[in-house]
Amino acid sequence: MNSQNHHELIVSGIHLELTPSLKTYVREKAERLFRHEERIVRLRVELECDRSPAVGMQFTAKGHIQIHGPDMNASVQADECHKAVSMLIDKLDRMLQRRHQLHRVKRNHPHPVELAAEIPKAVA
Repeated sequence: MNSQNHHELIVSGIHLELTPSLKTYVREKAERLFRHEERIVRLRVELECDRSPAVGMQFTAKGHIQIHGPDMNASVQADECHKAVSMLIDKLDRMLQRRHQLHRVKRNHPHPVELAAEIPKAVA
């Protein structure tokens, strides 16, 4: 693993106390994203707990990737916090793979550009 890359990981909890083990779990899972895409500037993970009596314990994990180009956002819900984090990282990884595939296709198959104005002919 290349230790030269400095990626910023921000983990925050909404209506939820972040334990050191939960922070470590998120950090370990997020390493996969940083390995697959080195141009990630910042990854922000928000974990939210909804304790409504009708639903029971419902955890929402939101991820926001700041990368060179358009930012990427994802959100998942689960009945366990660790499961929500795992599902979120899987979803963000699929989004990064799709982004990489689209860039590769665009790079390998350039499209012709139509110009509205005529190009002047060279005078010899």
